[in-house]
Amino acid sequence: MTNDSARAAERERVRAVIEDWAGAIRAKDAGRAVAHQADGFVSYSLAPPLVSAAADADGLNAWFATWRGPIGYTLRDLEIVIGGDAAFAYGLVHLSGTKQDGVRNAVWFRQTIGLRAEAGTWKVVHHHESVPFHMDGSYRAAVDLAPPETGRAGG
Repeated sequence: MTNDSARAAERERVRAVIEDWAGAIRAKDAGRAVAHQADGFVSYSLAPPLVSAAADADGLNAWFATWRGPIGYTLRDLEIVIGGDAAFAYGLVHLSGTKQDGVRNAVWFRQTIGLRAEAGTWKVVHHHESVPFHMDGSYRAAVDLAPPETGRAGG
């Protein structure tokens, strides 16, 4: 296998981990999602607290319980970079669904995932989600943005 094909194969292995993790979110399968996390996992999610090192299924199950029916979780423009036993991936996510109170939500956000190869398996060590905020002094989250229909996202 050439270096280029070996790198492509590793990128596909990382993509498979991320796709399975996203599938676990869509299926509300906290155990499956958490299984992809490495020891020392850290998360900077959209929800408080500012940083979390909790890698347990209980918090994820509590969040899943706030949704009525399925959760939409679509990855877009996923890019993967690998160097040795470290990889990072970045792109956009469209999160959608209906909350328990019947309110339908849909938001685009940015996502970066850091992974480490451990015993031949890629594990998530860092997960970061964010939305931009309006720089007009209001500091309101810009949750009304959406990427263009085609091409690289710009909002």
